[in-house]
Amino acid sequence: MNGRRRVVDVPGDTPLLWALREELGLTGPRYGCGVGACGACVSLIDGAAERPCVRSVDASTGVRITTIEGLRDHPVQRAWLELDVAQCGYCQAGQIMATVALLAEHPDPDDAQIDAALRDNICRCGTYPRIRAAVNRAAEIARGER
Repeated sequence: MNGRRRVVDVPGDTPLLWALREELGLTGPRYGCGVGACGACVSLIDGAAERPCVRSVDASTGVRITTIEGLRDHPVQRAWLELDVAQCGYCQAGQIMATVALLAEHPDPDDAQIDAALRDNICRCGTYPRIRAAVNRAAEIARGER
């Protein structure tokens, strides 16, 4: 969990999201829908963007989990701040984590790759143009471009 081994005492079928939020106090992954449809809870599981609301604690044993709390001055975070992406902010942790996974796989994504990676992350405020711009900016920052 964010670089540290963590143990929780909950039933194995408990959704990972509840263990993260209620047992470990990691409130970055948000509860939105509980069925994996909105993307508010996206976290990285072994580097891949996953939805902990539909993953059990048992299925999460022995994996590397990174929540937004585990990022430290990441290029995606810097781009989000630079371009003032967030409006209400509820979906942003999930958007950011999905973008981190995207850039790990595609360091210079085109619009189709961005759209595919973020298509299941819902932003009720409609900040999609700023999100796409921030993904592109994060890729530039990661490449060392000013």
